[in-house]
Amino acid sequence: MLGNDLIRGAKAAAAYCGLTPRLIYHLVERGELPAIRKSGTLFFRKSELERAFSSEGSDNA
Repeated sequence: MLGNDLIRGAKAAAAYCGLTPRLIYHLVERGELPAIRKSGTLFFRKSELERAFSSEGSDNA
């Protein structure tokens, strides 16, 4: 179940979100995008990426 929710790497997360890998790295560094770092690789949960971008507009109101 959890394996289906994980995305490995910023490039894959960027493709999933329709963003650039550079923006993904920037958001992770700023703490605005949740990620798990393991052995130098970033892992992302699809559910957290969806939540982060679906609520983006309402958080800034």
